Amino acid sequence: MTRAALPPTAARTRAVEPSAMREILALTARPEVVSFAGGLPAPELFDVPGITAAYERVLAEAHGRALQYSTTEGDPELREAVAARLSARGLPTGPDGLLVTTGSQQALTLVVSTLLDPGDTVLVEDPGYLAALQCFAFAGARVVPVPTDDGGLSPAALEEIVVRERPKLLYLVPTFQNPTGRTLSTERRRAVAEIAERHGFWIAEDDPYGDLRYEGAHEPWISSLPAAADRTLLLGSFSKIMAPGLRLGFLRAPAELLRACVIAKQSADLHTSTIDQAAAARYFRDADLDAHLARLRAAYRERRDTLLNGLPDALPAGSSWNRPDGGMFVWARLPEGQDATELLKTVVEHDVAYVPGTPFYAGAPDPSTLRLSFITHAPEEIGEGLRRLARACAAASAGA
Repeated sequence: MTRAALPPTAARTRAVEPSAMREILALTARPEVVSFAGGLPAPELFDVPGITAAYERVLAEAHGRALQYSTTEGDPELREAVAARLSARGLPTGPDGLLVTTGSQQALTLVVSTLLDPGDTVLVEDPGYLAALQCFAFAGARVVPVPTDDGGLSPAALEEIVVRERPKLLYLVPTFQNPTGRTLSTERRRAVAEIAERHGFWIAEDDPYGDLRYEGAHEPWISSLPAAADRTLLLGSFSKIMAPGLRLGFLRAPAELLRACVIAKQSADLHTSTIDQAAAARYFRDADLDAHLARLRAAYRERRDTLLNGLPDALPAGSSWNRPDGGMFVWARLPEGQDATELLKTVVEHDVAYVPGTPFYAGAPDPSTLRLSFITHAPEEIGEGLRRLARACAAASAGA
């Protein structure tokens, strides 16, 4: 008897390319590589004693609740803690206005599944967050890039594109953006909010890096501006302030949309890990999070400065780069005519790595761009990585 062929996978799975970032990280996963590629928080800076104590207390005092099924919306104590932190930073929020998610990436996936039909138009910063581009492609959305400059997304370009394209959603990372490290000024944030108010579209404001500010004052969330308060969704993460392995994030949204996201989450995973939520809530209650954040900021500031101080000797003459006020990333540009993807082949041979900028573009890419993450390695390791990068660039130039 002949065996009939199985039906193919859904068309959307065949239309989406694998993450270029994940391919590069696999290439550079060897322990001898000094990698400036992945935005991986430094494991030696995790508050292991504080997190361990939180789990132990939860299991000792409330194991019946912590190991049981829970509500989709999330642990009430954890939502109260997040709401209090948002409110203290100028964004009045109640626990009922939040949904706990399995990382902020799930929050974005829920927003996409509840807002977008195939063919709907989404606007994104160009360059922008790679995993968001993949999420929109999987949903069958039509992605339209919005030009950026050294100050981030251009409001003038945004308005022109909004009038022409009539988008349903604008997605952006306004603070220490991935991949560029840029931050939108208050003036530009207000302009974006007012454009959304005039033309009627949603804003997904992704803020995974906002707590990692090393200098300067906090900018207001777009969500806190009156013009956009009823049409902005705020996505947050605990990955950068506690640990990525917890896979905890949150979504703050207007009530009707938040309810739709709750229903979407019920179909995805019922709820985020109960024990992890309970431990995070206990950590917020018992640990000195502000002191922990101060240690993180001090360490990451030193690492940023080490990278920036070494780039003039590491990259080819004529290269340029920015100086972010926080976050994880420096955005660099090789001299005109040089290709960061081609250069990476030689760089990896010298046991160092970065991420070429090309995959981050939804529009025409600038092949000379690259992203460098400075948080994973201690300053002395960063120095060694820069020396390797200098030797690789010299070798590539000699072989050209």
